[in-house]
Amino acid sequence: MLYIILIMKYYSYEQFKIDTKKIIQKSPQIDAILGIARGGLTLSHALAEGLDLREVQTLRTELYDNTTKRNTITIIDTTTFTSKQKVLVVDDIADSGETLNVVMQHLKHKYPQTTFISATLFYKTSSSYEPDIWINEASQWIEFFWEKDFN
Repeated sequence: MLYIILIMKYYSYEQFKIDTKKIIQKSPQIDAILGIARGGLTLSHALAEGLDLREVQTLRTELYDNTTKRNTITIIDTTTFTSKQKVLVVDDIADSGETLNVVMQHLKHKYPQTTFISATLFYKTSSSYEPDIWINEASQWIEFFWEKDFN
């Protein structure tokens, strides 16, 4: 039998506050925030508070069922950025990079007049997409406080 041991790193609320402030410091002047549901929602709300921005929108992607990766990604998008110049696109991690890559291409096609800047708390160097702004390099599975502490 083959056994796979999954090593996880717990990501606390205290570290989240520190890292969110780092993203705020690194962020250019923006008009809006787009949080990718679900991983980017907690971060997008915190960034909106820190940047004093009320313009927060979301879109939903589906690439994983729990920890099982699907073959294709689905985007459910109800955004309206027709008058926005710069939008910060937020997710928790650039893991495989597929989600951010597909979302960024989708947004650039839908809103060619808008500049989209991506930001994540974590980035894996094996990712196919490197966010414009990222804070931590990940080498293992991250267990975020919002996933662990409310179960």
